[in-house]
Amino acid sequence: MNLSKHVFLIGPRACGKTSVGRALACRLGCGFVDTDHAVVAAVGMEIAAYVAQHGWDAFRDRETEALERAVASSDGAVVGCGGGIVLRQRNRDILKTGITLYLEASVKTLAARLAQNPNEAQRPSLTGRPLLDEVREILAERAPLYEACADAILPEAELDQIVTLAETEVRRLGGLFDGRGDRE
Repeated sequence: MNLSKHVFLIGPRACGKTSVGRALACRLGCGFVDTDHAVVAAVGMEIAAYVAQHGWDAFRDRETEALERAVASSDGAVVGCGGGIVLRQRNRDILKTGITLYLEASVKTLAARLAQNPNEAQRPSLTGRPLLDEVREILAERAPLYEACADAILPEAELDQIVTLAETEVRRLGGLFDGRGDRE
């Protein structure tokens, strides 16, 4: 069983794209790419340092390049996209080439996950506002873009439940074939 197209996971920071993406790729027997990790590898520094030196526009350029590389480098993979990937039309066009799943999460859940995760402390603030206010503001801005790009919206749930929902949606949307060219 192989992916016939890429599966893109979108949503805000801390919604679970990396965790779900790794688990889903394992279940589907394909590769996983995290665009934020790809950017860090390409620029040789953490995102916060890169943004501090070069600004958000330069980071968004690197993010688009990472998405383009992910799509060009494999036949079908699960791609965990950075939270702001939907801000650029070029990226939204790329998302249309595969199956795009929006991992929904509440403001309260996102803020709690961000506050508990030491790796998130290394991320640059998007607004300069207190965490809960920032999460609320960014989600209000981006949720309509996530929804417009999504082939399916996966509600907030435990990791195993989300992975199962994601796999079901990939099957429903025709994203798998059995290796002989037959879709499941």
